[in-house]
Amino acid sequence: MVEKIKQLVKGCKSNERNAQAALYKMFYGYAMSICLRYSNSRVEAEEILNDGFLKVFSKIDLYNPELEIKGWMRRIFVNTAIDHFRKNTKHYHQEDIEKVSEISSNDITILDSLSAGEIMSLVQNLPPSYQLVFNLYVVEGFKHHEIAEQLGISEGTSKSNLSIARAKLKQALEQKTY
Repeated sequence: MVEKIKQLVKGCKSNERNAQAALYKMFYGYAMSICLRYSNSRVEAEEILNDGFLKVFSKIDLYNPELEIKGWMRRIFVNTAIDHFRKNTKHYHQEDIEKVSEISSNDITILDSLSAGEIMSLVQNLPPSYQLVFNLYVVEGFKHHEIAEQLGISEGTSKSNLSIARAKLKQALEQKTY
């Protein structure tokens, strides 16, 4: 598998369409799973995915074959999702900041009863700014100062958005149980 990936990367560096198509097909599912976490719909995820693959192919010369290609690609797709968010921020409606609380241990049992698809759907239903911060913090492991730098917001806004995202998820979880 590693040798096949090396051959595909070599072909992509030479702009071979067959190699690009094969790399796209090989990593489509992986990339789409990342894009879905950062989008509100499958259509939006596909847009991020296509923009991300364009970046992968245009920046393939920067890829270091000594590194895992999935990690390199993951970074490109996350950054593409951030770029997409920045570009479309004006289209998203902003919600008022409200008093929030953390997810309690009782909610963990609720989470255990949900499928991955149901959890993803709940996260996708968050307003875009909250969804983005939630994914960057919880899924990608970014720190608040890194999120603030990436998104051009204050560290406090990052913390607030995460807190509100958690509260909204808690509220959605509670509605699912009643």
